[in-house]
Formats: sequence, structure tokens, C-alpha cells
Amino acid sequence: MNNIEYLNKVLEIKVDRPMGSKHPKHGFIYPINYGYVPNTISGDSEELDAYVLGVYEPLDTFTGKCIAIIHRTNDNDDKLIIVPENKIFTNDEINVLTDFQEQYFESIILRPSNYINWNKIIPELSVTNLEDSLKFYKMAGFKVEYDRPEDKFAFISLDNIQFMLQELSDNDKWDVGELKYPFGNGINFQLEVDDLDEIYNNFKENNYAIAFDIEENWYRYDDKMLGNKEFLIQDPDGYLLRFTQDLGEKTEQN
Repeated sequence: MNNIEYLNKVLEIKVDRPMGSKHPKHGFIYPINYGYVPNTISGDSEELDAYVLGVYEPLDTFTGKCIAIIHRTNDNDDKLIIVPENKIFTNDEINVLTDFQEQYFESIILRPSNYINWNKIIPELSVTNLEDSLKFYKMAGFKVEYDRPEDKFAFISLDNIQFMLQELSDNDKWDVGELKYPFGNGINFQLEVDDLDEIYNNFKENNYAIAFDIEENWYRYDDKMLGNKEFLIQDPDGYLLRFTQDLGEKTEQN
């Protein structure tokens, strides 16, 4: 079985290095349970290894679901992430919990194709017309992760930026007051992107009004200056978006 095929599978893990045990060669202590899938062969010609997350007591065996794979890009030894069913761990949480060993390797985390790495905070924007809003956000490179057409709702993302869009209705329980254009008055969303110019040109070519044109700004952080190239634009309902691209840092004297 190709390792990617283990994703979403329920597997039995033999734990040969339980939580609290010491690595036989390097001497570090395992803060979580670590074992392998019996009768398998990994890229290092050993049985396929697995981290067990979500159970914080020493184990001998464990049966759980494979929610992710740590694929080492400078090694040939993948690691499965096994958790109790219905448990969820973000990529950041996986990185933190496995860093005691994975810090010495370069890797990426593989997930099922339908996986969404949920942010801890996801703004939900009330919009007057979902179709118009989606047209706007797709212009910036957002994609629809999932939607509920019957509710006029869509969940959209651009890399690690996530929004929920909900078209207004007459009996919306989330409304706490009258909405007037511009929506979100008093707040702006900073969206860091990799190619600011491409997004800017897309809006200009499709005749969207730019609130503030592209400029470079440097902001002091302790004794450093952090640089952004940025522009501001309002979406169809007036929400103010500040698209930024990182310019790095420099010393305050420069």
C-alpha cells in the first residue's frame, strides 16, 4: 500500500516507545506514544512508524484513525499521525507535538484531499448578494472550499486566509443591529499574499475601485523595521481589505 492510502484508515499500532520512555540511541524522552504498523514496510525498509496523538498515558497498542502523514523531504521515512476517532488536530498542533523528533528533518504534512486546516478565528461576513461577493473574492484568488446553496452560504480560502460568507435574510439570528453600507465600518482585514501585483491588476482590469493605491510602508518593531507593500480595497458590501506582501525587515537606522 502506498503510504498516502493510509489516510482516513483505522489502523492498529504497536507502541514500542511509549510516552515517557527514552530513545535507545539518542536519549531523549518521548512525550507522546510512538510505534509502528505491524506487517508493513516503509521507505527505510523498516515497519511504518506512527505517532499517537490524543491519548496521554503510556500504551502498548492503540487502534485509531490516520488523519495525516508527516512526509520527510530529506529522508525516506514517513510517519503516520494516529488519533482517536472524531479527534481533530491542526497542522500546527501536529508540528508542536512531534517537534521533539521532527525538528531534525525537513517535512511536509499530507492530508486527505478534502481536508481543511481550520484557522482558530474565521470571520463570517454578512453580504447582500453572495454571487457578487464570490465574484469579487475569486478575483483575489480565493476558492470555495464548500458551500450550502440552500442557505446562500460559502466558505472560502486563500492559502491560510479564511472567510465565511452568508447572504443576509429577513430572519437572520446573527444580526444584532441594522446594517448600513459600508459594512464592517471601523475594522479592516489584513490579508498577506505572495503576489500582490497580480491581485491588484486583476481588480484594476475588472474595474474595481481601489481605495488606496499600492505603496510601501515600514513599521517599527522594537529596533527593527518591518516592510509591507500594500493596497486597500472595499468588497461589494464595503468591507475594507488591506492586501499586503512582506518586504522583509531592516534596521531602524536604515
